[in-house]
Amino acid sequence: MRHRFFNLLVCQLFLALQVFAQSAPPLPVPQSGTIERLENFPSQYVQARHVDVWLPDEFEKVKSSGQRFNVLYMHDGQMLFDAKTTWNKQAWNADQTVSRLMKADQLAPTIIVGVWNNGPFRHSEYFPEKFLPHMPEEPRKLFIQKALRDKPQSDAYLRFLVEELKPFIDAKYPTHKGPAQTAIMGSSMGGLISIYALNEYPEVFGGAAGLSTHWIGIHQPNSHIPLSAYIYLRDKLASPQSHKIYQDHGTIELDALYAPYQNFINQIIRDKGYVESGAKPNFLTRVFDGTGHNEKAWTERLAIPILFLLGK
Repeated sequence: MRHRFFNLLVCQLFLALQVFAQSAPPLPVPQSGTIERLENFPSQYVQARHVDVWLPDEFEKVKSSGQRFNVLYMHDGQMLFDAKTTWNKQAWNADQTVSRLMKADQLAPTIIVGVWNNGPFRHSEYFPEKFLPHMPEEPRKLFIQKALRDKPQSDAYLRFLVEELKPFIDAKYPTHKGPAQTAIMGSSMGGLISIYALNEYPEVFGGAAGLSTHWIGIHQPNSHIPLSAYIYLRDKLASPQSHKIYQDHGTIELDALYAPYQNFINQIIRDKGYVESGAKPNFLTRVFDGTGHNEKAWTERLAIPILFLLGK
């Protein structure tokens, strides 16, 4: 009995150490600037998760001068800054891009808020809930069960961003609080939730970017998920008078599936009054031949959406 008790105690200690290790992963080391981690940031809407806030090299100097910072909210926050800490040894290197643009005087002082995804519930947090009513019943039930783990929660995730995280960021750092200087960005499913955030909270986010936006929702071509997105965007797209949208995709890997769906999305955006030229373009869409669905590809073109959404 004593031996079994000891073994149980050892197992419990091992599990506790695992939980501790998972709750405190290594802090990314950016090549420029510094990162402050909001560890296990709590929420009443979704599970707690880490938030990594990147501050540029001149942060204290700019802060002391009384200037305020643009804020770029980015999803999949654990993939943004340091390839040594990511699962696939790739990273967006977002710190390097923003630093370069700021030093070239193309971008006003900017901070990045990297919101970690929720692992197994990434899909359920990033897939727009209001697409679901527009899907046929049987595919919808199967999609919710399989892909969303019976728990659609993108609306809850956005409430976390808007009602809990953003007020904290605006209180802790000298930020511009208005939508014109607040953008949201992600890739793949992160692109979906970014466009959704713009439409659900147009008074909060002035610009949204989706890199390799995953309009098909699953890994196979289909009609019911993109059609649900089309209907939602037709009815709910944020006003072009005060918003900017960026969309792109590559041509290989998963991105090879995207062209027909993205082309239709682009037309909906244009039909709603967004323009790509003139004195004040508010829509930009690009195709990058020979690039795929990975952080390396997104890194190489990251400056384009950042400048479009927040550039001087």
